[in-house]
Amino acid sequence: MKQILMVLTSHDQLGTTGAKTGFWLEEFAAPYYVFMDAGAKITLASVKGGQPPLDPKSDDEASQTVATRRFKADLSAQALLARTFKLSDLPATVYDAVFYPGGHGPLWDLAEDATSIALIESTLAAGKPVAAVCHAPGVLRHPKSPDGRSVVQGKNVTGFTNTEEDAVGLTQVVPFLVEDMLVKNGGSYTKGPDWQPYVVTDGLLITGQNPASSELAAHALLTVLNAG
Repeated sequence: MKQILMVLTSHDQLGTTGAKTGFWLEEFAAPYYVFMDAGAKITLASVKGGQPPLDPKSDDEASQTVATRRFKADLSAQALLARTFKLSDLPATVYDAVFYPGGHGPLWDLAEDATSIALIESTLAAGKPVAAVCHAPGVLRHPKSPDGRSVVQGKNVTGFTNTEEDAVGLTQVVPFLVEDMLVKNGGSYTKGPDWQPYVVTDGLLITGQNPASSELAAHALLTVLNAG
């Protein structure tokens, strides 16, 4: 049985706007059920532990999917999410893969969190895959390869586009733009049409562009896992 660690944000403030943010429901729910239905053992963690904050916009009716509706009827999954482990309390070496759901929250906490940075570095160095979708590729901002280079340098990657960020009106609110960061760190960044599914796999690194890419990114992670 494969053990997959899903790491969520604990950050709920959308900059200085006074609005709330957090993780995006579809980007958690769809991968969660892909992994569960594949028979994987899933561990949920967040920066602070406990209930991670949900981006309220991801709970709008317009943002609902088959996976989010399944989650809302799944009391056991809700109970697991309400008591995520604190990331720094978990041993990094026991998991076969790590998956980061997005939402704007990770740009503030997980992108800068020393435990998360070390987790990504050690997971990749151990020959195990790391996947991140939408804003969550922002967690790749600081991790380094053993040779001291960014883990995205020379890698084919994607993530939330500048035009998608502009479309939601948050270009001047977020601490950095995912697309710009990936390019600056030496990633070979590509993208599909805004809001359409687009996932890139390069070796052990799997990145998805937006919420619509979350299920596809989870399947891509399983493909890498099963090939290992």
